[in-house]
Amino acid sequence: MGSENGNWCLIESDPGVFTELIQNMGARDVQVEELYSLDSETLKSMEPLYGLIFLFKWQRQQQQQQQSQSVGSPAATEADSSKVYFAQQVIQNACATQAILSVLLNRPEIELGERLENFRSFSVDLPADMRGLALANCDQIRQVHNSFVRPESFLADDRARPATEDDDVFHFVSYVPIGGRLYELDGLKPAPIDHGATNDWLEDVGRVIQQRMAEYSRDEIRFNLLAVIGDRRKLLNQRVSSIDANISRLLA
Repeated sequence: MGSENGNWCLIESDPGVFTELIQNMGARDVQVEELYSLDSETLKSMEPLYGLIFLFKWQRQQQQQQQSQSVGSPAATEADSSKVYFAQQVIQNACATQAILSVLLNRPEIELGERLENFRSFSVDLPADMRGLALANCDQIRQVHNSFVRPESFLADDRARPATEDDDVFHFVSYVPIGGRLYELDGLKPAPIDHGATNDWLEDVGRVIQQRMAEYSRDEIRFNLLAVIGDRRKLLNQRVSSIDANISRLLA
């Protein structure tokens, strides 16, 4: 752990960048793909699908309205901490990496690698705010994140300037199925949002995200949706191997 907890750069919102980011953090056989549809057939075609990441323009009015309303039931009790890994966002510019980690650290079938396994083991018993501080001070993860600094950051160092109300500020939120329930993991909120039990989370998550999009003005169309999925190359290689094995049996 280190002390430069504020020195996180803006990185590009690009599936290729996020895929390489995941690989450089040590997780294996995971990639990120951009989505253009929320229908369940499209989502099922991408399985294994570990989680979705929703990128949208952050608006203070909507954020305050959501915080004043009860949306689902917050999974904030101590008993739930072993089921949902949630960290509050305590630093600027890290929400992309934090959204990715919200998916990776909540899916036990993902091979995290030593670096992320160690971080999860270190922070899993901490409260959400302290998990956020642990991430902010994790030099290894921060260095990987900063290696994908946006090109314009070399020309104009905006990292030292806090965002104003006139700036376009974008935010990332993760949606992950955990223990048969659908959770929304937003580091700007005090706890995860529990959207209830789900028998088919790929069907339910589309409805939840569409409702979220409907909360914004009709003029706001700057949304982006990313899927954290299994490595397609590995899946294709497995299918080719299976086909080859079947052909060999037929010819034997």
